[in-house]
Amino acid sequence: MTLHDDVVSTLSGWRPGDAAQESLRQAYLGFLAARDDVCRRECAAGHITASAVLLDADAENVLLTLHPRVGRWLQLGGHCEPGDATLADAALREAREESGIEELVIDPAPVHLDVHPITCSLGVPTRHFDVRFVVRAPRGAQPVQSDESDDLRWWPVDSLPEGSEDLAELMEAAVPVALGR
Repeated sequence: MTLHDDVVSTLSGWRPGDAAQESLRQAYLGFLAARDDVCRRECAAGHITASAVLLDADAENVLLTLHPRVGRWLQLGGHCEPGDATLADAALREAREESGIEELVIDPAPVHLDVHPITCSLGVPTRHFDVRFVVRAPRGAQPVQSDESDDLRWWPVDSLPEGSEDLAELMEAAVPVALGR
């Protein structure tokens, strides 16, 4: 099975909890049906990315990165790589690389979708079709900032940094999943 096949399977099997997310899921599936290169960052029309909502053991705090290119606090994540067997693998790899925490556990079902315009490594405007997963850190996990971040820190899920208000919807979707609700 290719990564493209896994993304189609993952999104086909996922049932989001609201109409807006269902509309995005359908749009993603349409984009995937139209192109076979959407999992590669070279796809200038836009490409699938994988994000990790990395929560602490009690799901009270989320690890955010101050993204150097975007200049905002964001969840961890990024481009799919040729070695990623699944979309969840890509999100978990990104979480490990960007947090420095190895013993992470991922929920294999997406929790949220978001499409956003960006100029990424291609150097031209494109879109990220981001698929977001809940990832849990072990109790007492201490993150280590990578060179992919200007800063890295835990934030209370109900008190996100200024300028990150758009992440509130993501936290509302992620925390119940992390708590098994």
